[in-house]
Amino acid sequence: MRDPPPGTTVRLGAPCRPPGRRSSISGRTGEVMPPKGWTADDIQPLAGRTFVVTGANSGLGLVTAGQLARHGARVVMAVRDAARGLAAADSLRAAQPGASLEVEPLDLADLGSVREFAGRLAAGRSLDGLVNNAGIMMPPRRLTAQGHELQFGVNHLGHFALTGLLLDALRRARDARVVTVSSSLHRSGWIHFDDLTGERSYQPQRFYAQSKFANVLFGLELDRRLRAAGLPVVSLLAHPGYAATNLQTTGPAGLMNLLGRIGNRLIAQDAAAGARSQLYAATAPDLTGGQFFGPDRLGGMRGHPTVVRPTPTALDRDLARRLWDLSERLTGVAYGLPPAAAQ
Repeated sequence: MRDPPPGTTVRLGAPCRPPGRRSSISGRTGEVMPPKGWTADDIQPLAGRTFVVTGANSGLGLVTAGQLARHGARVVMAVRDAARGLAAADSLRAAQPGASLEVEPLDLADLGSVREFAGRLAAGRSLDGLVNNAGIMMPPRRLTAQGHELQFGVNHLGHFALTGLLLDALRRARDARVVTVSSSLHRSGWIHFDDLTGERSYQPQRFYAQSKFANVLFGLELDRRLRAAGLPVVSLLAHPGYAATNLQTTGPAGLMNLLGRIGNRLIAQDAAAGARSQLYAATAPDLTGGQFFGPDRLGGMRGHPTVVRPTPTALDRDLARRLWDLSERLTGVAYGLPPAAAQ
């Protein structure tokens, strides 16, 4: 697997290790391959920086919030359940006394909640990083507060709206990053424009793949538009491989739930390992916009961060623009970023 088209190189301080080797797969300069065996211990000091992590009360989000705070960042833990979020923050503070953590309620299944969260957070504040981590996986068919299929609504539309509403705060920072967490299952995804809610034909796996495919289309199109506008914000993608979290057991029902539990025990890497790729994307120096990071072993299921390449259909600019325009209409959030010129 290889890296997607790059964007503008930005710097986020000096690396703790020598920089990774340069990749010339796409023929452009500025792309960086992660150092072999990279872990969260290689994160540089993050004092003075502020990050938002969605879904930060458990799994990959909890690990991500904890590691960012451990290296000195102020972390806003965006959580659907405030009580669970506060308990998660307490657990991190117990392990890391003095960790700078703020818990804020955010329900990505309700665009009203997304607007309220962004309104509380963005006023006059600069934001160095947004990790679009939260997600739901393969539940029975349900709809969001605005009537969208739940997986598409939470995994894509909620994060699309959140990113757009926080864009001004990101622009105020130096070298800000947006990291959108997808899945290797995006490779089997497509946007079902004629049945987005699954009213005619709903299959949990197919609509999960659609939402993860939408994440990749969004992350790459956001990179292109940011570069075209000359904004100092970088859009990156990551996926965790197969990580043992409650994602596989709280959404799926029946046989899929059982298989998820078995897979978590026998195949998956732990959440700390699964979070490496998104932590690398959020913190590593010299990254180029539009890069995609995932594990380097077992077909991308386990290992340390490496550059991966999205499925070829995710590179379709016309498809990405169509999804972007639709997402602006469905969320009511306009970025004010025109599409990049065709190449």
